Amino acid sequence: MTRENPFAEHIGIEEVEVSPGTAEVKVQTKDYHTNILGYVHGGLIYSLADVAFELASNSHGVDAVGVTTSMQFHRAVKAGDTVMASATETHLGKTLATYHILVETNQQVVASFTGTVYRMSS
Repeated sequence: MTRENPFAEHIGIEEVEVSPGTAEVKVQTKDYHTNILGYVHGGLIYSLADVAFELASNSHGVDAVGVTTSMQFHRAVKAGDTVMASATETHLGKTLATYHILVETNQQVVASFTGTVYRMSS
């Protein structure tokens, strides 16, 4: 991770690439990531998207904190799949910025996430 992120590391999320306004992260899902139905828990998918959001929104050298997020789940994920989240900046203002994150596995979109951050002054 660009900065130490104990939670992301603990659940197995890895940084793939970060550049100004974008980020890509991944997780190799395991049996212990599953819910009571045997699919990967939505909390892991949300956390993956949130880490991509966090890295992209903090990639400009200004601390940014989330103020709102929204996530839509499109299909279930099976344990053993590698899941990727890619964040793209859609708006960068002085105090607010917005990001869209696509979560994919096996070349299929499994979830989409939108988040807005407050950019703190230095």
